[in-house]
Amino acid sequence: MRLGLTGWPVSHSLSPRLHNAALRAVGLDGEYNLYPVDPSEPDGLLNLTQKIRSGELAGLNVTIPHKQNIIPMVDELTSTAKLIGAVNTIYLRNGRLIGDNTDAQGFLTDLHKKAPTVMSSPGTAMVFGAGGSARAVITALLNSSWCVKIAARDIQKAQNLALYFSNQPSGKSVEAGFLDQQFMTSLMSSVNLLVNTTPIGMVPNIDQSPWPADLPWPKSLMVYDLVYNPRKTKLVNDAISLGLGAVGGLGMLVEQAALAFELWTGVEAPREVMYSAVE
Repeated sequence: MRLGLTGWPVSHSLSPRLHNAALRAVGLDGEYNLYPVDPSEPDGLLNLTQKIRSGELAGLNVTIPHKQNIIPMVDELTSTAKLIGAVNTIYLRNGRLIGDNTDAQGFLTDLHKKAPTVMSSPGTAMVFGAGGSARAVITALLNSSWCVKIAARDIQKAQNLALYFSNQPSGKSVEAGFLDQQFMTSLMSSVNLLVNTTPIGMVPNIDQSPWPADLPWPKSLMVYDLVYNPRKTKLVNDAISLGLGAVGGLGMLVEQAALAFELWTGVEAPREVMYSAVE
């Protein structure tokens, strides 16, 4: 069983450790490899999807920047992927290539584990970023009764994303603005959850943070950074130094991977083994 991850870049990914450990633990003969595809070469994605159709690959994970680019190349989106508008898992069912998304549930499961008190009283969440991961996080938060604000450096992308979710049948309004001190200052007093979905702070740029330099931190805030390499980003460390609750994205990585593993194999994922493989 050949599985893998496509994105650009992917050399930092811990997914091979996770899935290869899981395959061994459940006694399946297989391997999980990296399949980097330069966004300037779209044929690379198409070639990978053809390998799934032919049976050469049993399934793929998809990460930035291809979570939306790959949508036209699948035959069908699950209801979750359709709502999110992004794909992170691909597999074949009855001869049809299915685009799915396990990010939203993976994020929500880990957030409940790491911040049960915050999750018991949904309030206002600020999401940094407007890409595929942001779509999954916003979907999960809106479905859990949170009010959501989006802050991104690409203001047009953020506003389009806010409009997309505001036009959903749920009718929940989402506000968007530029990720800077001016937009954030007026909002942070009401925000009790911050989720970073950008790659800022990821190896090798570990001295960077998406938090605006001159923006004061709220006194009560839970910070969740989807970046998991390093384990504690500058954003997380800065929050902890101020006495705030803050965690990295390793738990979400494992939870979304476990769900994908189960879709590909039909076998319950050995989550404890997967955690051990990356801790």
